[in-house]
Amino acid sequence: MAYNKVVISGINTSKLTVLKESEKMALLKELKETGSKEARDKLVNGNLRLVLSVIQRFAGRGEDIDDLFQIGVVGLIKAINNFDMTKDVRFSTYCVPMISGELRRFLRDYSSVKVSRSLKDLAYKSMQAKEQLMIKNQKEPTAQEIADYIGAPRSEVVMALESISDPVSLYEPVYSDSGDTLYVLDQISDKNSVENWLDEIFLREAIKALQPREKKILYMRFFQGKTQVEVANEIGISQAQVSRLEKGALSRIKGETE
Repeated sequence: MAYNKVVISGINTSKLTVLKESEKMALLKELKETGSKEARDKLVNGNLRLVLSVIQRFAGRGEDIDDLFQIGVVGLIKAINNFDMTKDVRFSTYCVPMISGELRRFLRDYSSVKVSRSLKDLAYKSMQAKEQLMIKNQKEPTAQEIADYIGAPRSEVVMALESISDPVSLYEPVYSDSGDTLYVLDQISDKNSVENWLDEIFLREAIKALQPREKKILYMRFFQGKTQVEVANEIGISQAQVSRLEKGALSRIKGETE
């Protein structure tokens, strides 16, 4: 992919290089064994285009692109420091959620949209737990695993994490390395057990039982990524009614699938 000349944080992004996976692993091995500053610098510089790719998802909200880039680099450095070479995982696959997590923490702390202190504290604890579990297990933890780790109800953890994150398509590309495109879907564990197939069937049946307006609200909220205010304006009801219908629909779905 050709990049036009764009300078971010004093760096000409058109001249950023991309390391091959074998080169990344060799540098990581050298860094782990010798603590080489040169190896660390090469790893950072060779993955700046990855940072640039990830921050595109967070741009357009009024934040300074230089700030986002620098925060993304902090996430990259954390990934370099914590990457476990004994696990069977690509470095770029491990990096993306680390960089995204750092950016979300930054946006959460400086966001103009305010949430309650208790919800914000729970979201912060959940994000910390998510990062620790990912470092430990080298995979994205489930909401239940996060809830068990911090001793909180799963539903409250999900609500807290949703309060600081934006909806995103599972098929949104987050990084492309020499034609090997990494999608959001790639960050989610692949679980094809009988129990998961049954859960999916139960979920589909529960959704079918909803009223048309409830289905529309859930579709607009979670597939189109619209706010409750936007949904209310489009449907022609109050935001409070949207909130009540949404919670009622989610509660019935939860009841049907448990």
